[in-house]
Amino acid sequence: MHDDTATLVTRLLSQRWLPRDDVQARKALLDEGYREELDRRLEAVGLELREHPYAAYIGLAVARKSERVVFGGSDSWISNTLQLDRDGVALLVVIWALIVLPKRQRQVERQEAEAAASQSQMFAEEKPIPRDPAVSPVIAERTLLADFGDKLGGKTRVGFNLGTLNRLGFIIRRKGEVAEGPLLDLAFDYERTARRILDGALGDLLSDAAARAPVRSHHDDTDDPDEPGDDDVIDDTEENTDV
Repeated sequence: MHDDTATLVTRLLSQRWLPRDDVQARKALLDEGYREELDRRLEAVGLELREHPYAAYIGLAVARKSERVVFGGSDSWISNTLQLDRDGVALLVVIWALIVLPKRQRQVERQEAEAAASQSQMFAEEKPIPRDPAVSPVIAERTLLADFGDKLGGKTRVGFNLGTLNRLGFIIRRKGEVAEGPLLDLAFDYERTARRILDGALGDLLSDAAARAPVRSHHDDTDDPDEPGDDDVIDDTEENTDV
């Protein structure tokens, strides 16, 4: 007998993420009974479905109740299960803040604008949440290095960690730029993390960086005299390939 729930869990474990328009992913998000069974079986092994209405993908994460056992099981508390060093995690936090926070603001603003426009239409249909890549900013690697390189281990370490984050699916590197990868929007709990970043020391650093050199968005395809060329790409000891 085919077990659809087990198939979805196996796919998520092996592929690590699925687009939310995947047939099984949509069923998990829309079918209440199916979702309850999925959550029950994931909970039994210390996992939970990681999804957000504004995220384009779904994935799996360590359940909140299992965090202490998983991350505090050794002599010291570990920060992740991907063997990322501290500077790699710090770089991931910075990139998440630079891409996901402004992306979420654009998504909310666009949704509110479309809702306001539809109020004047008698038979207006509810618009889907905007998740297209155009709402996600793109960061120039040389700008990232200039603003945060000295705090993240220097040019060599930043380049190495960018390659690692690219390979893990958090980012996509193309021609000296960093774009959102499938797992970036799921890397942190937005409701828990966003306010801590905005109210903490990183919020001040991000504000200073934004004032000096704002990041580009996907839809800004105009010629930019400051756009990095091949010589501006950060050196990387790993192969620089797209996810």
